[in-house]
Amino acid sequence: MTLIQHTETRRTETPGGVMTTLASPTQGGTALALWRVEVPADKSGPVHIIDTEQVWTVVAGSLTVDLDGTKLTAAEGDTVIMPANVLRQVHTEHGFTAIVTAQAGAKAGVQGSDTMVVPPWIA
Repeated sequence: MTLIQHTETRRTETPGGVMTTLASPTQGGTALALWRVEVPADKSGPVHIIDTEQVWTVVAGSLTVDLDGTKLTAAEGDTVIMPANVLRQVHTEHGFTAIVTAQAGAKAGVQGSDTMVVPPWIA
């Protein structure tokens, strides 16, 4: 059993928002990573792909995700399940906070690049 104290979370800032790692292998977990995503108003993430399924639950605000050409809008309390290996882009008009989980070590890459990396909030 592992307890991860609030002071042991990791914060990663990107141009699109802030990811705070709540649980991951480098914090004592093994199979899953769990993180909080906070994105201010009028932001869009990059068009990218993840090699594993992700589950996003919106805890405040709302987001729109474009999943391989299908647009889904999720508001507070809604959950979006994003399948593996599907192009995605997340947008927000008013900002949002979400809790996200995925398989630990999941790799991500941006559209047009052959390089896949493990984002720091998943490691």
